[in-house]
Amino acid sequence: MKTVALILAAGKGERMRSPLHKVLHSLCGRPMIDYVLDAVAPLSNQKPLVAVSFEKEQILAHLGSRVDYIYQNPQDGWGTAVPVKAAKAQIADSDCVLIAFGDMPLVYAQSYQTVFSAVENGADCALLTAVMDPTPKYGRIVRKADGRVAGIVEDKDCTPEQLKIKEVNASVYCFKTEKLLSVLDEIGNSNAKGEYYLTDAIALFVQHGWRVEGIVAQEPSQCQGVNDMADLAAAEALMRARIHARHMKNGVRLIAPENTYIDDSVQIAPGAVIYPGCCLEGATVIGQDVTLLPNCRVSNAQIGRAARVESSVILDSQIGEETTVGPNAYIRPNSRIGAHCRIGDFVEIKNAVIGDGTKVSHLTYVGDADLGRDINLGCGVVFVNYDGKNKYRSTVGDHAFIGCNCNLVAPVQIGADAYIAAGSTVTQDVESGALCIARSRQSVKPGWVAKRREKGLLK
Repeated sequence: MKTVALILAAGKGERMRSPLHKVLHSLCGRPMIDYVLDAVAPLSNQKPLVAVSFEKEQILAHLGSRVDYIYQNPQDGWGTAVPVKAAKAQIADSDCVLIAFGDMPLVYAQSYQTVFSAVENGADCALLTAVMDPTPKYGRIVRKADGRVAGIVEDKDCTPEQLKIKEVNASVYCFKTEKLLSVLDEIGNSNAKGEYYLTDAIALFVQHGWRVEGIVAQEPSQCQGVNDMADLAAAEALMRARIHARHMKNGVRLIAPENTYIDDSVQIAPGAVIYPGCCLEGATVIGQDVTLLPNCRVSNAQIGRAARVESSVILDSQIGEETTVGPNAYIRPNSRIGAHCRIGDFVEIKNAVIGDGTKVSHLTYVGDADLGRDINLGCGVVFVNYDGKNKYRSTVGDHAFIGCNCNLVAPVQIGADAYIAAGSTVTQDVESGALCIARSRQSVKPGWVAKRREKGLLK
């Protein structure tokens, strides 16, 4: 059966009160419409169609050539039937059309499959419904005495008796295309909002004697749409619970799932332990037996097996296996930290390579540098990489020892096994195996304070 998926995303989304198009708002790290596309794409024999109108440039910039587009012209009127009419030419040669909404990110792929299968097995139209209590302001499903669907009445057009109906429309439909196209022009706008409702097609199908099936969702929460920021927060909580359940079933321990935030795209290996307050974002990959202690933010980063991170930020970087990071470390983009390393408290790493076994224990800045293996950096070391206009890179060889409170002024090369004495400011290369002392000789003047006071130069 030739099927085309049509996603409606033309609404203005005024209740979001945001310059960003409604369907592009992020839900656990991904725009809402991406969840819908992932769910319907396997059922479509061609690129999904996306109906656009307001802020269409934003949607085109995000989706690009992944989909084909239908433009809903506001001059043609408003309502969910209008973009379907606009899509006539693109859907006319299909056997059925699956219609979804870009602001319904929680609907399971299996639910779309169930609705599609009903039409594939002989129904002329199938739609997803949900029994909700309390009932949101969605269209009510009106059924006949024999239980068959008779039509859908929008919330604002319901009688007091119809408002008591708990079964609502979930805005997921599959129609036999030829029959849908034959009734589109019969849909009018004599309703409270003066809009052309696609839901009116259901009653028209019934009037023609065509078979309509209403499929009740087993999990009603998937049928919640997003119209404002409160809806978005509620949808994100539900999506987050799904993500957490997936990881926990795969052997990941979440100490307090309700206080943990994991994007849909994050990968976590079994055996990882994640404490409360952690935010895992983007293309992050967490290795086996990793421990993330409270309040870590990890974005687009890779954390190697059995690493341990405490209260730190890691962005667009790699952490090797059995390395410890934190507390309160800041790993900035383009950093690669090797295995068995120690990145301690209040350490900042930026655009740097740290070799296996190297220790950067505390209060140190390593920027634009390449460090070898088994190096020790003392407290307060600073890689001075910026001259006010340009940034330069420094290199430190294997097994070097950099004492406390040293400044390495780039570009500079420190050889393997070299020692830099505490308090040195290094501006020239240091050869392998050498000791570098770059500080003035200590001078002590006994009685200096008393003499200054006698002259009135000190209090």
